[in-house]
Amino acid sequence: MNHLELEKRLNAELAPHLIKDYCPNGLQVEGKEQVRKIVTGVTASKALIEYAVQVQADAILVHHGYFWKGEAAEIRGMKGARIRQLVKNDINLYAYHLPLDVHPSLGNNAQLAALLDIEVLGGLEPTPQSVAMYGRLKHPMTGKELANKIAQVLTRTPLHIEPEYNAEQVIETIGWCTGGGQDFIELAASQGLDAFISGEISERTTYSAREQNIHYFAAGHHATERYGVKALGEWLSREYKLDVEFVDIDNPV
Repeated sequence: MNHLELEKRLNAELAPHLIKDYCPNGLQVEGKEQVRKIVTGVTASKALIEYAVQVQADAILVHHGYFWKGEAAEIRGMKGARIRQLVKNDINLYAYHLPLDVHPSLGNNAQLAALLDIEVLGGLEPTPQSVAMYGRLKHPMTGKELANKIAQVLTRTPLHIEPEYNAEQVIETIGWCTGGGQDFIELAASQGLDAFISGEISERTTYSAREQNIHYFAAGHHATERYGVKALGEWLSREYKLDVEFVDIDNPV
């Protein structure tokens, strides 16, 4: 497939024009015109690029790409080394950030809900493109049981902050936002949810959970965002018969 046609089809599915983001979505670094082999991963790290070079991929598709708002514009150091590798090997880099978080079936939040048996009820924010979601556990359980389930599903032990009162009460309603969505706990608590899951945690999140009487689970930024880009790659393979390989570069955060 032509590299620009691939971007067009990804944009049609993910609709990046509908959401304000912190980085450009779509084709970030242009490479060869024809794309046959695609490597997908969470972040366009040096290790992922080196793997793509090794397997002679024509494109890399990630959730975390480059050119973030507020970052230095100069192409030097680590950033320069990464981009030189892409250009030298004529590899296209496609990146989709928030559009891949919010997609109703392929997105990180949708994929996490499916993995954890959560029935999606809607967005936490009062907007059509809410990044954080809320829903109901199909099988209500205690906080300790949910922590164990997260650990089994994501192969990563979550940090579980229990509420001050009724910590053993069964969790039924839940909010979540993959990645760095810890501050959405305020919305989850204000809407009376029993629990909230995100990838990362901040120092303040502990007190928010305890004092607002809501279970909180920090399940890992990388661990909660593996599944959107993986699902997107599988969709490309299914719909357009492209050779797509997901590569999980381990990250403990």
